[in-house]
Amino acid sequence: MVYNMLDFLFAQYFTSAIDATSVIITMLVSFALGGISALVYNFTHRESINKAGFSLTLMILPVIISIIIMLIGNNIARAFSVAGAFSIIRYRSIPGEPLDIAYAFFALAVGLGCGIGYLGYSVIFAVFLSAILLAEHLIKQINPKNMHMQLKIIVPENLSCNELFDEVLAKYTKSYKLIRIKSTDFGTVFEVTYRIMLAEETDQKEFIDSLRVLNGNLNISLSMAEINPTYEG
Repeated sequence: MVYNMLDFLFAQYFTSAIDATSVIITMLVSFALGGISALVYNFTHRESINKAGFSLTLMILPVIISIIIMLIGNNIARAFSVAGAFSIIRYRSIPGEPLDIAYAFFALAVGLGCGIGYLGYSVIFAVFLSAILLAEHLIKQINPKNMHMQLKIIVPENLSCNELFDEVLAKYTKSYKLIRIKSTDFGTVFEVTYRIMLAEETDQKEFIDSLRVLNGNLNISLSMAEINPTYEG
């Protein structure tokens, strides 16, 4: 009995012909699984200020992909549709969190699985990957120094920003990257933005004090990096 139940859950829900019931069930399942991916994304990206649009995309994308796969039907055309579906991901390749691409593939894979008819496998995949993403997020929360942070330094216009802070950053961080330099206050000062990962033993006060010596004791801010930053001049 158990074997028959598992065989029913993980068998292909439809093979050739599809009917209205199959379409509705597939759409509901793919939407529910897309909702799971969106909930996980919202939970792991609570600091993000522009997550709503991407969350909605994660909910809708599986439904769209599953409908496309169902309507195409035959295997040859399905192969071309898969290639076209994966090309959607290129539009997500903007500066931001690399893990966002994994979420996009998450939604895409769920839609493909549901569209082909393997609803049970799609559910298992969604639950398994959600657990991995949640675990990764919780590990980051336990050890926050392994998370990227955003460092903003105000620099007088008479100082050169090139390599001014490199020695201090190399001493107190595991990695750092210059993201942006922009003028502010009518060009009287520059705001220099870095994306950094602090070293394990770093004392944040000592780190900031070392930077203040170099920037003339002007404002410095250190905060958790935005999940989907859009750095515009």
